[in-house]
Amino acid sequence: MNVGVRESVALARASLLLLRGRKHVPSMVVCPPFVALSEVRKLLARSAVHLGAQNISWEEQGAMTGEISARMLTEVGVSHVIIGHSERRTLLGETNDMVQKKITKALEHQMVPILCVGESAEEHKQGKTNKVVGAQLAAALNATKLRPKDTLMIAYEPIWAIGTGETPTAAEVIEVHKHIKDVLVLAFPNVSSARLPVLYGGSVNKQNAYSFLREPEIDGVLVGGASVKINQLSDIVDVAVQVLEAQSK
Repeated sequence: MNVGVRESVALARASLLLLRGRKHVPSMVVCPPFVALSEVRKLLARSAVHLGAQNISWEEQGAMTGEISARMLTEVGVSHVIIGHSERRTLLGETNDMVQKKITKALEHQMVPILCVGESAEEHKQGKTNKVVGAQLAAALNATKLRPKDTLMIAYEPIWAIGTGETPTAAEVIEVHKHIKDVLVLAFPNVSSARLPVLYGGSVNKQNAYSFLREPEIDGVLVGGASVKINQLSDIVDVAVQVLEAQSK
């Protein structure tokens, strides 16, 4: 909740320019506020950049004042949706059950859910990271079925790292990502890892992006505060391109 329509359009336009002329182009999803989705879609329509939303209702329609349905989102071209972000869990009381129903609804409408999981500072200190993340995944993916063309993204976002400037080490993130991927293999034994990418989010910046993106266990990053500052986003895109170029050799 940092930018309005004009700023969202400007950021989306600048994001497209960041990818222009690149030999190796990272996959990008732009998730503006609801009020800017229609205008941003006009910019992205002929590009390879995907349009994402920051939330979705688990109901198809009805008396749900203030909520946004899957149909409303698909009508404006949304292909991805962030679900279960820690801010919604902690500030708005979003439960694992709500998250599970939202994932189901997004998949019903052929959208790609970006499921956020992560532990609090206290849970991290107590060494409960894998236990907490595993429980969130188990609850959120309960009864979730993936069709042959469905993709599900998982974003590991330790709550204590979001917007604080603090980040776990690459080794710590790799350990959690391996745990997440083990859980995903059990939940979806016949689904390829390409359809279950695991991202890292939480104070991602130029300084730490390379240490994360160069690791095979980390499939991408979910960028928060830096995404609304085009110079910082530019630095992260540069890092992603460098990693792709190195991997292609």
